[in-house]
Amino acid sequence: MLEAIQALAGPTRFSILRMIRWEEMSAGDIAGQFKNMTRPAVSQHLGVLRKAGLITERRAGTSRMYSLRPEGFAQLKILLEDFWDPRLMKLKAAAEKEENKRRRKK
Repeated sequence: MLEAIQALAGPTRFSILRMIRWEEMSAGDIAGQFKNMTRPAVSQHLGVLRKAGLITERRAGTSRMYSLRPEGFAQLKILLEDFWDPRLMKLKAAAEKEENKRRRKK
């Protein structure tokens, strides 16, 4: 999971994930979105994302096609929910406490 978190930390890799979240894209199309970066540099970023389990790669003729791998985000989702859910419960309890105070004043 640490590998996935580190992969997400890079702004280029995060941009790539946003590009392919709804549709598969070729490596060339992805690289074409980064005007100030070489194709080998983009390929390196794709490799990091693939190694972290966040994307999949398939060959289509001479092209390499990339798509998001939702399963790769499952552990991250659990981790974030573990942090978020207790805070939501505290917020809910505080809101209910305030609501009860208002009702008593009426």
